[in-house]
Amino acid sequence: MIEQYGNPGSLPSLCPAISPANEALDGFGGPIISFTPLSKTLSKSEFLRMITVEKLVKEFGPKRAVNEVSFTVQRGEILGFLGPNGAGKSTTMRMLTGFIPPTSGRVTVGGYDIADDPIPAKKLIGYLPESAPCYSDMTVHGFLSFAAEIRGLHGSARTQAIQRVVGQCFLESVLHQSVDTLSKGYRHRTCLAQALIHDPAVLVLDEPTDGLDPNQKHEIRQLLKRFGQNKAIIFSTHILEEVDAVCDRAIIIDRGQVVAAGTPGELRGRHELAGSVSLRVYGVAGETVRNRLAALALADKVRTENQDGSVLVRVFPREKGGNGELSKAVAELTAKEGWRFDELRTEEGRLDEVFRSITLPDTIKPAA
Repeated sequence: MIEQYGNPGSLPSLCPAISPANEALDGFGGPIISFTPLSKTLSKSEFLRMITVEKLVKEFGPKRAVNEVSFTVQRGEILGFLGPNGAGKSTTMRMLTGFIPPTSGRVTVGGYDIADDPIPAKKLIGYLPESAPCYSDMTVHGFLSFAAEIRGLHGSARTQAIQRVVGQCFLESVLHQSVDTLSKGYRHRTCLAQALIHDPAVLVLDEPTDGLDPNQKHEIRQLLKRFGQNKAIIFSTHILEEVDAVCDRAIIIDRGQVVAAGTPGELRGRHELAGSVSLRVYGVAGETVRNRLAALALADKVRTENQDGSVLVRVFPREKGGNGELSKAVAELTAKEGWRFDELRTEEGRLDEVFRSITLPDTIKPAA
């Protein structure tokens, strides 16, 4: 694995030797291969920036499924890939892993162009495809043993790798069970285990928690966070709470285009209520409360609503990202005025509302 070599500048890679007799038998989009060392010098930026996607386009006939998508993922970073159904997430991941070619654009993994140098690039990737395909006639152990073999692991190294991923993916109870008898959750975990079998530097995971129960989802999220300390990880998800729980950054894609990108906090900050301060004031007229708070230098506007002898107040900031300064100013004013109040809090913004506001509902058709 790439981590073992340490500093950039003297980083060996792995060049696969393809066995003609076994070509196209692995079931993962390429021939069965073994690996032999090949020296490759990487710059510091290449060492850190494990995935680079530049203006990626994919057309299926007249339909442009992916439209000039660009992003990077660095070593030690977890990128969430969000979007509604049909947005182009899975198509982008298939191009990123070399499973299908792009119409135009470029993908590099660990400094290798996925089109020009596919074998060494794919060596660095662990891929969990959409729908988690597995060989149904194999046992779980047999499938993982097969996956380890085609990744160049033999003997004790293969045994240790299988033991490691079985524990990581909670497969002990079904290890000798046939894949075609597995539940959706166990089948998904089996395919995740094959993506981890060779301890890759890059993980590309399409819905990694699909079909898992809440406890299993929590364990997989914790596993991804541990891996994210020294690997580059990109995973797609429909579960927005996973972005907050796991991701360093997130990209939202809609109808083939990137429509938003940033940290989870930055994306929440796009919500209309983000940074606003709300509170409930008792025994004071709403107009008085509104006028006093509107005079604050940090306040842009104030909304009030009378509710059963109290006033529900929301103060909007002139600029977002004030690090709690508006909340402090509101609290100081209420203390100075001697108002009785409670429920003072700063709104962080809701990622689900941001997602809905910047992606087109499935029922809306684009203009002809």
